[in-house]
Amino acid sequence: MIYSLFTALIVLYSCTTKEKANASQNESFNQTDNWVVLDKTDADQSGTTFSWNFNMKQPSDYVLQMVSTEASFKNNESVKIKIGEQEFEASLLKNYNINLNDIVSEFKHKIPLKNTGKQKLSITTEADFKSLRVIPHYKKPIGSGKYHQEWLTMHQSKEKQDALQRFKEAKLGMFIHWGLYSQAGGLWKGTKINNAPHPGPKVAEWLMYAFQIPREDYRELAKTFNPDKSFAQNVVKLAKDVGMKYIVITSKHHDGFALFDSKHSEFDMVDATPYKADIIKELYNACLEEGIDFGVYYSHGNDWMDGTDGNYKNIKKVNDSLGIYTHPTGKNLWDPSKNTHEEYLQHKAYPQIKELLTMLPELRLIWFDGTGFTTEAQAFQFYKLVYDSNPNVLVNRRVGYAFGDYLDTGDNKIPSASEKLEKYWETCGTTNNSWGYKSYDDDWKSPKELLYYFVDILSKGGNYLLNIGPDGKGHVPETSAENLREMGKWIHKNADAVYGTSRWKTPNEGQEETLLDGTGHRAAKGFQRNFTSKDFWFTTKGNKVYAISLTNTEGEILIKSLKKGEGEIEEVKLLGSEKNLSWNQNGNGLQTTVTDIPKDALGYVIEVTLKNNYEN
Repeated sequence: MIYSLFTALIVLYSCTTKEKANASQNESFNQTDNWVVLDKTDADQSGTTFSWNFNMKQPSDYVLQMVSTEASFKNNESVKIKIGEQEFEASLLKNYNINLNDIVSEFKHKIPLKNTGKQKLSITTEADFKSLRVIPHYKKPIGSGKYHQEWLTMHQSKEKQDALQRFKEAKLGMFIHWGLYSQAGGLWKGTKINNAPHPGPKVAEWLMYAFQIPREDYRELAKTFNPDKSFAQNVVKLAKDVGMKYIVITSKHHDGFALFDSKHSEFDMVDATPYKADIIKELYNACLEEGIDFGVYYSHGNDWMDGTDGNYKNIKKVNDSLGIYTHPTGKNLWDPSKNTHEEYLQHKAYPQIKELLTMLPELRLIWFDGTGFTTEAQAFQFYKLVYDSNPNVLVNRRVGYAFGDYLDTGDNKIPSASEKLEKYWETCGTTNNSWGYKSYDDDWKSPKELLYYFVDILSKGGNYLLNIGPDGKGHVPETSAENLREMGKWIHKNADAVYGTSRWKTPNEGQEETLLDGTGHRAAKGFQRNFTSKDFWFTTKGNKVYAISLTNTEGEILIKSLKKGEGEIEEVKLLGSEKNLSWNQNGNGLQTTVTDIPKDALGYVIEVTLKNNYEN
């Protein structure tokens, strides 16, 4: 579905080590300040070894970047790195981000920092560099800081903060990948996209790219795109059945086709298809009627119909002069439009965003994607355009250069419990192994697997944006819908443990996590996990702690994280039941006995009432 290409222009973040280190100590760990810049001039130097002390407030996996000038840059530079007790030797990646005379290069090795507080970092290198940047792995890329204060003022406005709180409380949303590619079902002229001759993602919505279909040939798909008129009502009903509080639909994916009526392109639902109506407006109205928040996905960096080569040629020219490889994934190099990339932005992308904001006054968020070679200035322009039109509309991180209002962790990627992410974050996931409709992909995630991912995300404080891929008629595959509704039964019964909750001090206990690390990861390895009565995931709200089990095993249980000293307990009950449970809290944990769990239940929730509120 979504490739965030980090081969983009970056400008060196202009601040001193001392200023950045002090900010790291005094401000909370969030998207406004969560990296450290270490200037070479501030290092303790002994020969070719440079050392710094700095503070880090939150555990995470970090990446180390080196900033050097064009004149001093050397490809594949090798550096010895020591941080705390960790020592390793790493070479620079071959893909670099550059701007003007400064080059930002990245080491291949991630640095796991599990202990917070004072850190000592040393590097031994012959390289001539200006500074190092220590950045959470999910924050790439970051920019120059030129627009930071203006962005921060908008991001911290009351409208944005109120919208973020509403977003955080929603917890579960529906993602809809739907467009012309849905008719093809993952095939082109009888060949499955998995066997397409060109490299790149083998998900259905990348059909045009995988087969490198000429633009005029792809336009022909619009002539037969005529979905059922009941599409909007059907998907909104499904969202309600599952307990999804917001919907995000692909208003324009990378193929450039708009599901709304646009004055800035005739390649849209009204002008190019026999449907002759604005499906985005229809779905928006259906959501308003049912009290579901509405958002749109918009591919701003990639547009294979009108976005020429996605700025590839301009970036490649500069990179070639430095011997740096420019990755072409996601760029139309087989049949690019004749305009420039800047003309695409000025005459299609920016105006269409404005159209959506004008047409949908109650719009809640815009989910940007396909950052690609979008520059820092262009990414900021998209953010500012949204804010100036409607400050209540949220923007995700993929707008570029960390200008988003919240973090999206990646396609089908769930972070580890050891990483305490930003306050507002979201994981998007699929119900099989494709985002758009793929007629032959029957590897559906079971209700238990889907619920596990959701509960795991809940326990870590995030939102889950769970995708459906309707076919060309707008019908959701029945197995997908059935599995979602089954998960929805658990959600409705245990709603108190879901909506409006936060991460507790202990996200989970029991077995090690079964992490999800991308769409391809799940497709290749499947899902294998046995749930036991010792496994619990936790959420909290007010003076309540919710212990979630994904088994239906009855009998005595021990919740170790609620041992004596971890909060004085007032009451224990089985959520969904009026009956209080007998319990005992001691040094081993909270002991209680659960009964009357239906045999077909996906799990149960123990609601623990504390005498005092838990404070995050």
